[in-house]
Formats: sequence, structure tokens, C-alpha cells
Amino acid sequence: MELGVAGATVFLPGALRARVEGATTLRVAGGTVREIIAALEARSPGLRFHLCYETGELRPFVNVFVNGEHVRYLRGLETPIPDGARVHILPSVAGG
Repeated sequence: MELGVAGATVFLPGALRARVEGATTLRVAGGTVREIIAALEARSPGLRFHLCYETGELRPFVNVFVNGEHVRYLRGLETPIPDGARVHILPSVAGG
């Protein structure tokens, strides 16, 4: 991890674990949610497609929480990541 760049533990849903060799969590560096997603993509190419549109914005069924707070109610992909943060990526759940 680079000095001066926040590091976070990212918790991954079951649907994404096959793309990261079955890992349930990954430790990655990044100062914002966008940078965390870029770090995940660098580690596991193709992962970003499952999280974001080609425009770079989060897909509507992807929920990201930083230390328990939903980033959609913070600064979205520009939400700062404090060092040691816990980032949860969760799919939306729907049913009938």
C-alpha cells in the first residue's frame, strides 16, 4: 500500500467472489470509493463491469457502504475512504 493513501477492507458479496478467487474480503488502497473500485479492477480485471456502467457510475442494483454509511447519501463515488475503513459491496435484493 502506498504511504499517504488510505487502505480499506472491502467485503464482497457471494456473486462477485468467483472473480476474486473466492475471497470474501480484500485489502485495497484508495482515497475515494472510485479509487477503491479502480484498485479492485486492477487486481481482478472485469470486476468493475459488475459494479459500474461504462460511464463509470454505479449500477443501480449495487450498494456500497463505507463504515456503515451508504455512499449514495454521502458523496457517491467521491466519498472519502479513511484509513482502515470497512467497505461493503452489496447487491440490491428484490422479490415478489
